[in-house]
Parts: sequence; C-alpha cells; structure tokens
Amino acid sequence: MDASRQTLVGELGQALQRYQRSVQAFDDEVGRAMGLGPADLRCLDWLTEGPLTAGQLSVATGLRPAATTALVDRLVARGLIERTSSPTDRRQVLVQMTDEGRRQTWAYYGPLVAAGAPLLAELSEEQLTFMRDYLSTITDITERHRERVEGERG
Repeated sequence: MDASRQTLVGELGQALQRYQRSVQAFDDEVGRAMGLGPADLRCLDWLTEGPLTAGQLSVATGLRPAATTALVDRLVARGLIERTSSPTDRRQVLVQMTDEGRRQTWAYYGPLVAAGAPLLAELSEEQLTFMRDYLSTITDITERHRERVEGERG
C-alpha cells in the first residue's frame, strides 16, 4: 500500500472512531434527557425495527432474562412500549414501541435525521449503494468480533 493510500485509510479509521464516539455521546445525552439508561435506550432502538420477543430483546441488549423483564416493565410503565400477542402464535408475547415511544424518541432523533438528509440527497445511487454495503460489511465484522470477545469472556 502506498503512503498516500495508507494515510487516507488511517484518516478514514479515525473519522469512523470520531463518528462512533459522537453517536455514543448523542445517545447518552438523549438517554439523560429522556430519563433512560443505556439499556433502555438500546431496547427502544431495537424496537424501531419492529416487534421482538423478550428473548430476542435479551439477546439484543445483552441482558439476562430477569433484567430484560424489569427493563420491559419500566418502559411499559412509562408508556414507551407495550406487550402484545403475536398475530401468528397467540402464546407468544411480543414487545413493540408505542406511538408515544415513537413520538418521544423522534423528538430527539428526528432533527438529526433531517440534518443529515441533505448530505444523502447529494449522493448518487452508486455512492449510496457503496455506503450501504460498506456499513453493512463493517457492521457484520464488528458483530463477529463482539461474538469473539463474548466467547473469550466465557
């Protein structure tokens, strides 16, 4: 790898680290503003993709089942999420975001999304495709290494 490419790769790595720290700091601030802990906010984040079982939430948040139940109870009491029966298996309980939960989280994240929209509007479909694929790939790599560290921990 030539020196200019190596420099650029290093700068990209540093930019990604700064972005990750910025996102974490923003999420921390949103959590404080909403009176939520990191696991609570992570739960809401996962539920933006759709309903999950408590077991799926436990895996997603890294919490033990009892702690997940307590987390769900707290967020249900706040009106941010609700338990519902699965439409395909009435024995299964799903957890999903309420309209109030979406409203409260969007009050913080909506302006951020709106601020980034013009940047994305300037990109070509090829650039957007590249970014989507790159982010998907580095997410998969990070997930594999999270699992590796989890396995080493026992």
